Amino acid sequence: MITTTEKTPAETFGEYVFGDRAMKKYLTERTYLSLRKTIDEGEPIDPEICGEVAEAMKNWAISLGATHYTHWFQPLTGTTAGKHEAFLDFCGKDGAIMRLSGKSLVVGEPDASSFPTDGARATCAARGYTAWDPTSPAFVKEGTLFIPAVFVSYTGETLDKKAPLLKSITALNTQTKRILKLFGTTCKKVFTSVGPEQEYFLVDKEAYDKREDLRLTGRTLFGALSVKGQELEDHYFGVLRPRVAEFMKDLDETLWKYGILAKSKHNEVAPAQHELAPVFCDTNRSVDNNQLMMEIMKKVAEKHGMACLLHEKPFEGINGSGKHNNWSLSLDNGENLLDPGAHPESNARFMFILACVISAVDTYQGVLRACVASAGNDHRLGADEAPPAIVSVYLGDELGAIVDSIVLGKNYVPKKAAKGSIGVPESPIFPIDSTDRNRTSPFAFTGNKFEFRMLGSAASVADPNIVLNTIVADAFALAADKLEHSANPEKDIKAYTENLLKEHYRVIFNYNGYGPEWEQEAEHRGLLNAKTTADAVPELLKEENIDVFVRRGVYTKSEAVARANIQLDTYVKNIRIEARVVLDMFRKDVYPAACAYEEKLCSSLSAKKSLVALNCAKEEDLIKTLAQKQEAMLLACESLENALAALPEERLAAAKACAHVVCPAMNELRRVSDEAETLCSREDWKLPRYVDLLYGV
Repeated sequence: MITTTEKTPAETFGEYVFGDRAMKKYLTERTYLSLRKTIDEGEPIDPEICGEVAEAMKNWAISLGATHYTHWFQPLTGTTAGKHEAFLDFCGKDGAIMRLSGKSLVVGEPDASSFPTDGARATCAARGYTAWDPTSPAFVKEGTLFIPAVFVSYTGETLDKKAPLLKSITALNTQTKRILKLFGTTCKKVFTSVGPEQEYFLVDKEAYDKREDLRLTGRTLFGALSVKGQELEDHYFGVLRPRVAEFMKDLDETLWKYGILAKSKHNEVAPAQHELAPVFCDTNRSVDNNQLMMEIMKKVAEKHGMACLLHEKPFEGINGSGKHNNWSLSLDNGENLLDPGAHPESNARFMFILACVISAVDTYQGVLRACVASAGNDHRLGADEAPPAIVSVYLGDELGAIVDSIVLGKNYVPKKAAKGSIGVPESPIFPIDSTDRNRTSPFAFTGNKFEFRMLGSAASVADPNIVLNTIVADAFALAADKLEHSANPEKDIKAYTENLLKEHYRVIFNYNGYGPEWEQEAEHRGLLNAKTTADAVPELLKEENIDVFVRRGVYTKSEAVARANIQLDTYVKNIRIEARVVLDMFRKDVYPAACAYEEKLCSSLSAKKSLVALNCAKEEDLIKTLAQKQEAMLLACESLENALAALPEERLAAAKACAHVVCPAMNELRRVSDEAETLCSREDWKLPRYVDLLYGV
């Protein structure tokens, strides 16, 4: 009999998290129950328990080797931040004590002056506050206790992504309860769940370190296509390479210890591309988990001699990476409000909620598009692996037919449950779902949830969920205002549902979003098609789009405007950095490599002609072609320099110039440089090539 002392994943799951198991062990029963009430039901935290919770957290963290604590927050940079403070404090003249007070747990004071605010904080007011978020568990990492927190200015403006996320969750909870009362349902709490599927690339760290573009921008700004890409479609779900398998094993085990239930892992479509999908959890914790997950992925990759690329489009000519945001709405008893049941056509509550969600997506399609806009995602949206930049809703065959019957007056015939088989006796009989998956749809209903597929792989999950929660809460509020005092609720709810579906029918599209005719059809329907960040973000500055956030208490007007401006600033800065890296690499790597190879060709040709009269016409043609490429590269370089120098100061004008002048200039320099790469020898082209990056692990 084989015995082992190693713990199972179930035994180590969450051991670095101050979750329910640790809370029960380190807190008194009274404090534990009070804290659970805050977490589970949204009750305000009892100030009387904060001292005990702080002491318990400290003792638990010290048992795991922690010496410091930090309020872990998510500023508007899109990443995370924290100031690390030692538990150590004076005790008498020569002694010290490990201490974490209740006040230190609840409130911190990081400097707010160096984070992006765009005027939401007065320039002279440097003080900022972090406040403990008890609904997301603390955790220990690398000797520090991380305490999830919100981040606000000295005068109370929110400076992070967590505070508005929590406000949007509260708004949706409040308005959904109003809707449920129309159907005779009451509950303590309504919450959204999210399961963000994370795509990423793994490349050899040594090759990565030799690429200035990868290190500084996260994507390759030069690079001819590999002679083998993804055209054989043999990588998707294929056998894991040994180094990748070891990385994934290590990653899973690490994430599990942080309470992140990593569930699925597999090769994605492009070579060197992979995906990790976690189990759903409440949106607030899911956002925190995804930020932690991305950080851990990069560190675990380095342990295995690799670099983890989270950029939306690190390589040209092959698939980019997204982060599918699976969003569902549930009651505290686990009941999913987006579950259509066996007969959705007669499920009045489901059809009503569905109509409200569709109306929200159509009304605020510009906001949904803008919330996922970034310099990286601009390269991905509309390509073969990602949905188009046009927001539409996919319902599938069954729900689509029901909606068509309501809007178009068609007869609806319920589909009978079908069973499938591959056609041999030994084959098991399997159920066939009532609807397919539409991978080309930006916002697709997938059985009991909506999958928002426009989100880029490097982005914070907070942004789209702030928007989804807010616009759906607003749709619910408008409906409740209309129906709460109805004399005939059943009749009026049915009429309201039908009217919403008719008014917003244009946003429903159950077909191929990649089809060339869709753009023209979408324009005819009046749907927005903002292909770049510069075109999308101005939607956030429209009064009607600002008002929905103000109305639901998620942002003030100044906060909403500040976030849009910061998004534009970030876009311009990223494009400027990319353009400067392109110019630097061109001057120091690309052009010298082409010159070095041309010089060798010329020397070889000259030597041949001096020795014997040979016909070297083809060799001369190669030299001429390379010389022409060099001249074209220099012209393209000059155009890019001029475009960069001519960028206007005004924010939106600069963003438009980046999108429509600088980026095309970068693309042209890349195009001719990549053509030159295909002509040069490997010895002279010292930059790691695509084949080295994509097949080097």
